Amino acid sequence: MREELERLKLEKLVEELKQKRGRGTELVSLYIPAGRPIADVLNTLNQEYATATNIKDRTTRHHVLDALAAIINRLKLFRETPPNGLIVFAGYVAGDVPGREKMEIHLLEPPQKLGVWLYRCDSRFHTEILEDMIKTRGAYGLIVIERGEAAIGILRGKSVEVVDELTSGIPGKHRAGGQSARRFERIIEQMVHEFYKRVGEHANRVFLPIKDELLGIVIGGPGPAKEEFAEGDYLHYELKAKVVAVVDTGYGGEAGVYELIERARDILKDTQLVKEREAVNQFLYHLARDTGLAIYGEEEVRAALNAGAVDKLLLSEGISKLRVKASCPQCGFTTEATIDPRADSQQELKCPKCGVQLQVVEEKLLVEELAELAERHGTEVVLVSTQTSEGKELLRTFGGIGAILRYKVQR
Repeated sequence: MREELERLKLEKLVEELKQKRGRGTELVSLYIPAGRPIADVLNTLNQEYATATNIKDRTTRHHVLDALAAIINRLKLFRETPPNGLIVFAGYVAGDVPGREKMEIHLLEPPQKLGVWLYRCDSRFHTEILEDMIKTRGAYGLIVIERGEAAIGILRGKSVEVVDELTSGIPGKHRAGGQSARRFERIIEQMVHEFYKRVGEHANRVFLPIKDELLGIVIGGPGPAKEEFAEGDYLHYELKAKVVAVVDTGYGGEAGVYELIERARDILKDTQLVKEREAVNQFLYHLARDTGLAIYGEEEVRAALNAGAVDKLLLSEGISKLRVKASCPQCGFTTEATIDPRADSQQELKCPKCGVQLQVVEEKLLVEELAELAERHGTEVVLVSTQTSEGKELLRTFGGIGAILRYKVQR
């Protein structure tokens, strides 16, 4: 669960960084590989600092020098490079109007060992290497096939991608008798064979580049074509060895891919998509039957968590709210509140004693704060993506926060 939360935090940080722009080429992206001595990094940055003093534009020069100075000061606090390396983003981010640039610095240890060095000054932050690192590893290949059409998909974590769809153009069965009918059947069989070959070639192109991260391939379809394809030599031998199941479905094409995931859930039970779907469907089951074991909304769920009554907490990855601690600069009054950074809710944080605006002293993603509260009470936490119909419903209808209870609670 902790890994999922860290991944979610990184994803949200990357999305924020991708939106930020500098006035000129003054945003610094620095990737320090694992094992590189901090002293070497500081020497290199000091050389870059000396070079940056020659930048002609006064404002750009000032901003780049400030960013480099901030990075150097932060790196001096490290005795050695962290085990996975280090990534730093720093610079003056442009505001709504010229002259309102704000200095930002983000220092983080990547989720995997970093093997490349990168120093770049640009008008944007270079997040591509970090984005690649936080992609979900491990995937299932999905092939749905019948004589008329086929679809090829990839299930990676919570994401389903239908990569390819093919049609065969094979005509229906010929009913005429005689020699021509038998000849027609042979032609049909040859066309079927050629179609299977084409599907295999497309599947090879999709799956071979990711074969090392494939956990398995599941083949499905509404007729006998799936067995014929699975038993024939249409897939590359390395991929054929990864076929873990052949499953019957009622649909072909793209609809069949999604049905295949549902029909093969026992095989795919450890994937995040299947886990979250089962959790959301369990939550909806209790709501529909009014069992009293499902609640939603931040206040109700928070109260149930504090009472230790929650068995399973469902949190949407689409929640953008923050949980903040704020204090009054005059009287010292402190409080906690949930704010929406997109709605500028901080303007509403007023001290009830002095009437002045409270200052935020600590903030966390609401998702992270609720997950930590749940873990303290032994509650299972399920992070739900917004890529499935169930995930979209949780966010849209229930605000992205739901809970399945151990027992009924008084409301």
